[in-house]
Amino acid sequence: MGYRVVVAGATGNVGREMVNILAEREFPADEIAVLASSRSVGDQIEYGDTGKILTVKNIEHFDPTGWDFALFAIGSEATKVYAPAFAAAGCTVIDNSSLYRMDPDVPLIVPEVNPEAIDGYVKKNIVANPNCSTAQMVVALKPLHDVARIKRVVVATYQSVSGAGKQGMDELFEQSRNIFVGDPAEPKKFTKQIAFNVIPHIDSFLDDGSTKEEWKMVVETKKILDPKVRVHATCVRVPVFVGHSEAINIEFEDEISAEQAQKILREAPGVMLVDKREDGGYVTPVECVGDYATFISRVREDPTVENGLALWCVSDNLRKGAALNAVQIAELLGRRHLKKASAAGAA
Repeated sequence: MGYRVVVAGATGNVGREMVNILAEREFPADEIAVLASSRSVGDQIEYGDTGKILTVKNIEHFDPTGWDFALFAIGSEATKVYAPAFAAAGCTVIDNSSLYRMDPDVPLIVPEVNPEAIDGYVKKNIVANPNCSTAQMVVALKPLHDVARIKRVVVATYQSVSGAGKQGMDELFEQSRNIFVGDPAEPKKFTKQIAFNVIPHIDSFLDDGSTKEEWKMVVETKKILDPKVRVHATCVRVPVFVGHSEAINIEFEDEISAEQAQKILREAPGVMLVDKREDGGYVTPVECVGDYATFISRVREDPTVENGLALWCVSDNLRKGAALNAVQIAELLGRRHLKKASAAGAA
């Protein structure tokens, strides 16, 4: 007997990836329901490459009673309405929005980093998925922290437009096309032109001059990895369709060499080290699209601080940054708590 799984927001960028990844990983689902708002009802979604077709239902009229998991990719406002109802009906919610991330009664999980924290899901029957940039960074930091104890992290992100949804991807495409033919490239989704440009602003500004996206990286890293780690982030939107990149500088309590770090990262779960110190011997967003791994390159010592390292971190933000991590949380919950038979047989 397998699981009954719901994907809410199945017609969006992240929701579609959730459906694909459930199929790719042969998640042991006996039944899958795909939900969205009323305007998408009746749309059909392929269940990965299985040949099965799923028909979108209206989330407003869906009864979650008897369903095991609901993977939510519907944004904070809709999550506020539907997540408590699903959780109260006994359907565990794995939420991709920011709504519950800092709730002390909701675990914030990256399975390679803090799997034991999943046990706290019983308080509200909800598990939170972290911000896309946080998720890939903590996968890289965790194995290094275990060995040499991280004191401080300074990170600059280069975040793709898919992090802003379909509207963001459409705006980059349309502006690029308009510029080539001499038409105006008016910003709609973003605050400035994104084509052939970078924008040092994601989410709203806070009183201290940082943005909410930067704040998320700080507080989420503390909750997932270690509350004692100090983090400073600068989050930048770049004209890339899919794949977030990060330049990370790390200061450690204990001595650690670049060579040691490479050895640790080579063996770390969820990490792929590609660091050849030659032309093309590193990973860029283009190569990471569609992959599960968090790629690490350019590992080197930072001589400006004692026990310092610098590295380059790239991952598919729709996968590890969102959909893949949510499915991995469902797998973790299944192994540790629900423990239904692993016999696969999907939808």
